[in-house]
Formats: sequence, structure tokens, C-alpha cells
Amino acid sequence: MKMTINQKPITDFIEKYFLHFNAAALVDAAKGYEAQLNKGSKMLVSLAGAMSTAELGKIFAEMIRKDKVQIISCTGANLEEDVMNLVAHSHYKRVPNYRDLTPQDEWDLLEKGLNRVTDTCIPEEEAFRRIQKHIVKIWKDAEAAGERYLPHEYMYKLLLSGVLEQHYEIDIKDSWMYAAAEKNLPIICPGWEDSTMGNIFASYVLKGELKASTVKSGIEYMTFLADWYTNNSKNGIGFFQIGGGIAGDFPICVVPMLYQDMERPETPFWSYFCQISDSTTSYGSYSGAVPNEKITWGKLDIDTPKFIIESDATIVAPLIFAYLLEM
Repeated sequence: MKMTINQKPITDFIEKYFLHFNAAALVDAAKGYEAQLNKGSKMLVSLAGAMSTAELGKIFAEMIRKDKVQIISCTGANLEEDVMNLVAHSHYKRVPNYRDLTPQDEWDLLEKGLNRVTDTCIPEEEAFRRIQKHIVKIWKDAEAAGERYLPHEYMYKLLLSGVLEQHYEIDIKDSWMYAAAEKNLPIICPGWEDSTMGNIFASYVLKGELKASTVKSGIEYMTFLADWYTNNSKNGIGFFQIGGGIAGDFPICVVPMLYQDMERPETPFWSYFCQISDSTTSYGSYSGAVPNEKITWGKLDIDTPKFIIESDATIVAPLIFAYLLEM
């Protein structure tokens, strides 16, 4: 008897077993995402937390290559930590017993140059400093030429220049930033100053070696996003939010800004919304707010497909992405 090979193992698994509660919401959200792409809508994916250090790039890079995401919003940490993992992976230290660490244990990690993110320590010397010497040169060259760029554009220049190739410690196909750089995918990186590279840039400004204006500002990110949204929303733009915080709060506001402040009532609402978060509804919590609250702020329409999955994004996002890649 001829054996048939199952070509959609993740899809078949979640459709068979993920039938209720957050599991069912995961399936519904994945199917809603697929429906958006099938009707020609574009999708924004926002990355909060430490998803790059969680190595989401292993699957997210393929989502980018397969045109399943058209624009990204991420924190400065996610922007740089994917590149750090690319050049210093073997130097990372996993701490599975992180819940048992004492203050002295934490101090010992600091003295070893290991900065902890939950169960994973990023090696300062190999990760931060390998990038620093090259990115500083790119900043200074741009300033000398009278040029200014957005934070992610500098990172694209760094990756595409090839200067880091000698340090690669993982397969380049597992870097979502490299996949995005190859496509010159638009990225929104609000609050970039709150990142290691942002701190390093600020230190050079304080020392008088660089001008603050050499890196474009958050306001310029918002105007960049406003133009992109206006030019790409004909068939709708969906919003897939991983985690909470500024990576999601900043870009979703572009719609009410265009509609209300720019007085463009023809601006369409976001055509799909999904958030993966373990932040529950609480007093004044935006990250834990149910999607319907966003209707009152002019971000989502009454009929916008809305999903919320109250779970761990490191588990949920790869499953949804795997489902989409099997389509």
C-alpha cells in the first residue's frame, strides 16, 4: 500500500485538538490571518518583549520570505537582539533555574558580562561590542556625508555590508532581520532610544562625537508609517500583535491620527486585529484591554475581525506562523 505524506502536520494537529478556550482562539486567529492574506490585505506584525532572544527568527524569517508579513513594528531590543543572536549565539548562556537565583547569583552574572532575559543570558562582549564598533562607523559615515536614516535602516546597512559575516554563528536563514533587510521591508521601531544600541548612540551624542539628528526620530517614524498606511490600505491592513507595549501602541494609533488629526475620514480602520498576550484586563491596562476598547479610540471598526489569545507568545506565535506557512 502506498503511504501518503502529511503535508500539513501543524494545521491538522491544531484543527483536531485545539477546540476550546485559548486553543480555539489560536485556530480562529490563524484562519482570520489567512483570510486577510487571501483577500489581498497586507499585515503588520508587532514584536514586543524579547521575541528575538526567544529565537522567533527561526520561523518569522520564513514568514517574511514567503510574503506573509508586509510591515513590522518592534522594540529597539527586538531589532538588535536578532542580530546579537546571529553573531554571538554560542556565547549565550541558558539558566533554566532562573527562578531560584539569589541577588548574589544575579550579581555574579553581571560580573561575567551576562545580561539575563528570563532563562537566557546575552553575552555583553560578544553580542553588544561586536556590533558596536561597526554600527558606530556607519553612524559616523552617514553624518559626515550629511545623511540621516531611521534606526532600522542603519541596521539594514550593517547586515547588508557583510562586515559581520566573520562572526555568524547561526544559519543566516534563521535571522528575521536579515530576511527583512534583503526585502527592504518597512519597519517601525518606536522608542528605539530604549535599547542597547540606542543607549550607545546617546553616549556618543553626550561625548560630542555624533549629533542626535543623525538618527531620525520617533515622529519621523510616525510620518513614515502614515504615508505607508495611506499608500497600502486599499485592500485593508491587518494588525497582528505579539505582546503589548509600545511596539503595538505606537503603530495602531496611525489610523485615528490620519482620520481625526489629519481630517481624512476616508482612512480605513485596521481590517483585522489579533493580540497574543498574558496581560489580563485590569484597571487602566492597555496591554490587557479587550479589542472592543479600541473601537472607542477610532482604531478598529465594529465589524473588524478581533481575536485575543491569553497565552505565552513564545508558544502561540510559532504555531500560528507554522499554520500560515503550510497554506
